[in-house]
Amino acid sequence: MANNIIDIHTLFPVTSTEKCLEQLKADASLYTQYETLNTHWKEEFLDFMSGRKTLPLTYDPIFKKLFNPEIYPERLSDLISCIIGTPVRVVKVLPLQESMLEGNALLIMDILVQLADGSLANVEVQKIPYLFPARRMSCYSADLVLRQYSRVKGELGKTFTYKEMKTVYTIIFFEQSSAEFKSPDLNGAYLHQGKTIFNTGLQLDLLQQFYLISLDVFSENKYPLDKNNRLTAWLSLLATRNTEDLDTILAAYPWLEEIYQDMASYLRKPEEVLTMFSDALKILDHNTVQYMIDEMQNTIDGQKAEIADKDLQIADQATEIADQAAQLADKNSQIADKDSQLADKDSQIEALKAQLAALQ
Repeated sequence: MANNIIDIHTLFPVTSTEKCLEQLKADASLYTQYETLNTHWKEEFLDFMSGRKTLPLTYDPIFKKLFNPEIYPERLSDLISCIIGTPVRVVKVLPLQESMLEGNALLIMDILVQLADGSLANVEVQKIPYLFPARRMSCYSADLVLRQYSRVKGELGKTFTYKEMKTVYTIIFFEQSSAEFKSPDLNGAYLHQGKTIFNTGLQLDLLQQFYLISLDVFSENKYPLDKNNRLTAWLSLLATRNTEDLDTILAAYPWLEEIYQDMASYLRKPEEVLTMFSDALKILDHNTVQYMIDEMQNTIDGQKAEIADKDLQIADQATEIADQAAQLADKNSQIADKDSQLADKDSQIEALKAQLAALQ
């Protein structure tokens, strides 16, 4: 790569939105495809084509264009290496449909790769903020373990031992983090590494490791561009969209220029950009619907719990009322007995009065 970093406006020449639309309307098929986008994605398309914004890499179709291991084998390897702090090499992408989990994930990017040592890494981006998905992540990680177990045991047959099992990495980027990630106690930390530990200090190399990256926390805290920190470079690439900020990034990380050049090449391929955006919109629409279904189900479950709780309260109240009614009936019975006793005494008194009257 050249020592002199290219001016970013040479890569992303700024033009007006009106001119972009004129060029788009000149091709009827392209304009028809553009019209199928919603307002947000129309704006994204015009912002990119006019040189104001980069491509949104946190969407699956776009990320895979620029990080495809078959075309750019070093990019995803280096990104994962920087996150987990150990050099790794991606050897292939695995099909996601082999998942043993049922249902849909609320994710916009989901790529599963096998590393050179046989370990697996699942890289995902969550764009829709909702309750911290600890249980969901546990299931993703468990799914990776089961996939590896099934594959390795199938390959080795009777010679299989658990020593053949390798680490599985669950890596999740959060564009909009939930409240847990923004606690003041975290002091602006944006990378969270986790694994199972024991309270006694017992050291065991368990298979599952988690890496959670908050892109919004990273951006909000404006971490300095350290030339020796490649992770900061990758996160800056993922989190920065305004082209006016790219000169600063390229000055710190000139090796990113190749990626920006590849990204800028799509300015000459508007049909591919529209296809990527259309695919991203389909995924987002699907996940939004799924999210709404999940939220609706949570609401229904909450309402059912409230109704069950109220039914229990009503049942308790009914039992209490029944107990009070039984006590009242018992008291009425006691009163009736006393009334009967009083009536008997009154009758005896009247009889005595009659006897006294007769004696007189």
